[in-house]
Amino acid sequence: QVHLVESGGGLVQAGGSLRLSCAASGIALSNYGVGWFRQAPGKEREFVAGISRSGALKDYVDSVKGRYTVSRDNVKNTVSLQMNSLKPEDTAVYYCAVDRRLVPSRDEYDYDYWGQGTQVTVSR
Repeated sequence: QVHLVESGGGLVQAGGSLRLSCAASGIALSNYGVGWFRQAPGKEREFVAGISRSGALKDYVDSVKGRYTVSRDNVKNTVSLQMNSLKPEDTAVYYCAVDRRLVPSRDEYDYDYWGQGTQVTVSR
């Protein structure tokens, strides 16, 4: 059974940082690309960042470029999302998801498994 568990969310002031982790069990994460998505209240879920199986390819939505960094440790079976210079508009539930494609997709429907999400709240 596949499980993805996000952690590291919390409350932080604007300008602060958080590091999210996505831990996988039941699968070898090295066989999957990983995407990070977020969903703010009243809004649709949106792609935030993605990383290919090897980590060589990374993709970011424009609103987080230069502030967020996605990385992975295939030995530890985890993927991380370092979030710096956080803004109130980054407030959302953040999800990790896995996909067998070679290039990380921005389409949530391409992903096979999802975590339950972790809340990130950025105060002014």
